[in-house]
Amino acid sequence: MAGLRLGPLLRYVDWESGTAATVWVEASRPCTVEVRCADGASGESPTFAVAGHHYALVVVTGLTPGSTTAYEVLIGSRRVWPPDDTRLPPSTITTPSAAKPAGAAEGAGATPAPVRISFGSCRWAAAPGGGHDPVGPDALVTLAARLAADPATERPDVLLLLGDQVYADETSGATRRRLAARRDLGEPPGAEIADYEEYTYLYDESWRDPEVRWLLSTVPSCMIFDDHDVIDDWNTSAAWQRDIRRTPWWHERIVSGLMSYWVHQHLGNLSPAELAADPVYAAVRASPDGTEALRRFAAETDADPARTRWSYRRVFGRVRLVMVDTRAARVLAEDRRAMLDPDEADWLREAVLDDPASYDHLLIGSSLPWLLPPLVHDVEHWNAALCAGVRGPRWARIGEKVRRAADLEHWAAFPESFDRFTELLREAGSGPDAPATVCVLSGDVHHAYIAEPRWPDARPGTESDLGPSSRPGPGGAPVSRILQLTCSPVHNSIPRTIRTGFRLAWSRAGRRIGRMLTRHGRTGASPVTWGRAGGPWFGNQLMTLTLLGRKSALTLVQAKAGTQGAQLEAVLERSLTGES
Repeated sequence: MAGLRLGPLLRYVDWESGTAATVWVEASRPCTVEVRCADGASGESPTFAVAGHHYALVVVTGLTPGSTTAYEVLIGSRRVWPPDDTRLPPSTITTPSAAKPAGAAEGAGATPAPVRISFGSCRWAAAPGGGHDPVGPDALVTLAARLAADPATERPDVLLLLGDQVYADETSGATRRRLAARRDLGEPPGAEIADYEEYTYLYDESWRDPEVRWLLSTVPSCMIFDDHDVIDDWNTSAAWQRDIRRTPWWHERIVSGLMSYWVHQHLGNLSPAELAADPVYAAVRASPDGTEALRRFAAETDADPARTRWSYRRVFGRVRLVMVDTRAARVLAEDRRAMLDPDEADWLREAVLDDPASYDHLLIGSSLPWLLPPLVHDVEHWNAALCAGVRGPRWARIGEKVRRAADLEHWAAFPESFDRFTELLREAGSGPDAPATVCVLSGDVHHAYIAEPRWPDARPGTESDLGPSSRPGPGGAPVSRILQLTCSPVHNSIPRTIRTGFRLAWSRAGRRIGRMLTRHGRTGASPVTWGRAGGPWFGNQLMTLTLLGRKSALTLVQAKAGTQGAQLEAVLERSLTGES
């Protein structure tokens, strides 16, 4: 008899019609999975098989726009979700009101509701069984507990998970015991993940926590990978890639990493129409065992990353989200080094600039921050110049060693890409149809902060609650509020050395050191300067944007241990657009 192994995860909710959604599940054996809603909406799908596991992504149709409806998951005629013994609330699907018809007058229809988007990155699975957690309470678990305990608490409309959802290179004690039961951990890759089956252990550990499982069943999610989903500093450089490909275990690791990401994360990012048009999805579903079709796709993607697009675009009413792959899409050849390959860069430009009058807020999800603490930016830019040979072969060799040792592989380490991305953001924030805000949402760096750029041709504007902002200048500076919003980790360690280093990187002393490196690397001036408009904040944390019309507000909460259990403590509550 088939049962439910993992899930359900509510992934896509259609904000255009308000009538459709997708729900991801893993079953214990081949079967047909049905999602049945209290309002009569439903959907069903047969499972597809990958490496002995059985999955379904159920498209639910017939939902009522502007409603919240409970749902259950059935296999055959047997209900497998929610569990009979659960103390958590019902899993629900919340749909937005139907989009206003083109040409409809302002004020027609119901009063628009705010869009709430929570985001963060870098999550180790929580400590099991209420044991001591050495890195403090998990912000995702704590959010789930708050929402479950108080139904009146405002829920996010979507949860953005910006990378390092699993750690293939840093496994827990429980996972290591599972690995040791099937192979010798004295042989490479040791206690790291070796193949697809072992990747499933990571998702089991991350998504089976009861509170997190319930949260992901009722709050839609958008995901993108970062390095630890595969390996630390994935695709740092061409030399790094050559070296890792010489190891006997890497091919299986990267192929399995891409396969497991496709199954567990990527499919749910797609709309029903995109799923219907996806040839890999069709091939995997058409076969009694889709393993070889998916392996072939993953191996070909590793050999030629430009053949696959992991980036995607989503719309939440008057909010546009563009999620960018900053890992697999890189060009690593030193003479052509780029964060995005040419086709990916063209896609990003179109996704950002197409029909600007259709959105009030533009969000760009980039697992890696665009604007780093200034000293870190200057070090990465300097290092990129050394590796490119500006100081000769000896310095280039030193630069490569430093690049790998210090994890120098953010946007600043791809200088031409940084400049082009900066110009794209300036262009997106300019002109008569410019949105109120353009925000780059990131994680990775194990602290939270707000950074605001200033273009050389901008003139000071009025004071806001985040400090002086750039406003229209004589040379075409943007009219939108452009911000880097960084929030990490959701649940991970933050060593004292990291805290000290980042505080130095934001300081005046750090800026002076950065200017020295700029001169040594002959890198020239950045197209923008920027300041810290908030932070740095350290802890297990989540940010939430609340967007209504052209208004935007930001909240930062941290998970804190207390006598009554973990609680979310508000660290920041601010308007980003000047309204009180």
